[in-house]
Amino acid sequence: MRSFVYQGLPSRVVFGAGALAQLPQAIEAMGAQRALVLCTPEQRASAERVAALLGDRAAGIFDRAVMHVPIETAREARDEARRLGADCAVAIGGGSTTGLGKAIALDSGLPILAIPTTYAGSEMTPIYGITEAGLKKTGKDMRVLPRSVIYDPELTLSLPVGLSVTSGINAIAHAAEGLYSVEGNPVVDLMAEEGIAAIGRALPRIVADPQDVEARGDALYGAWLCGIVLGSVGMALHHKLCHTLGGSFNLPHAETHTIVLPHALAYNAAAAPLAMERIARALGGTNAAQAVYDLAKSNGAPVALRDIGMKAEDLDKACDIAMSNQYPNPRGLGRGAIRGLLQEAFEGRRPG
Repeated sequence: MRSFVYQGLPSRVVFGAGALAQLPQAIEAMGAQRALVLCTPEQRASAERVAALLGDRAAGIFDRAVMHVPIETAREARDEARRLGADCAVAIGGGSTTGLGKAIALDSGLPILAIPTTYAGSEMTPIYGITEAGLKKTGKDMRVLPRSVIYDPELTLSLPVGLSVTSGINAIAHAAEGLYSVEGNPVVDLMAEEGIAAIGRALPRIVADPQDVEARGDALYGAWLCGIVLGSVGMALHHKLCHTLGGSFNLPHAETHTIVLPHALAYNAAAAPLAMERIARALGGTNAAQAVYDLAKSNGAPVALRDIGMKAEDLDKACDIAMSNQYPNPRGLGRGAIRGLLQEAFEGRRPG
């Protein structure tokens, strides 16, 4: 009998096509009166829709969320929330917007309601990340866990197919590492395998028909489960590498996760055979690393770091940063082996 600890995270979830209409009631259930709506510049129209739904409860819109949450942007949004007298924030968008909301919550305690429009999953976690002086710092704090989350598949219909695929595989990464986490437990294992399977089913259907609401719903359901896994147990090598590559070299988040994951799984395969068996089974394959690589490549996602802006001369520095702090991982961290992993990911080779 396996010994474990399971801690459920306190968040209220509203799921379903058209669920956005329940936003006013969700704000009321939080006991809030004035919401600052957060978004990226590209999602200003979505934020305006949210503000219109909220009516008098909308304090204003802050539309400057960007990748990796620069500390300067976080401070600017916090000051804007104070200036407008907001007592909560509504973050609509992907991980960048949710991350900005978390940064505000960490500093001010302002409660967050998240409305994900990608499959990032960060809305289900107490994990935050802030980039300062070129380094991305991450941590855990229950203050940043969104109090409420609205999942509406209709809001993901406009998510470009390419980003849908990389965002979905980013979510798979959370579940995959959850399956070999030192903090893992049977409940998380069930959610992880189900989440991977749901996304694995959904992505080819989204590529075939981006307006397939059922497929979008499957992907969002899978992302929700994978997000719970991310918030419940510690991550390992894959996430450390991606934070290094994203925060220090400004590589796009979801694409970086998509490219690195097959190689991180191949690195850990011999040390975590049961996890690999679950991942492969969820994706209908026989080899976990190859199944993830094939899912990405067959659906048009990038598979090489050099294709998303990584420079060959920076690989040694990336390896040094990744090795600078030791952390739990099924297989020990050796500099030569990690450097080899990065080279494979840089070139986009299919794992052997």
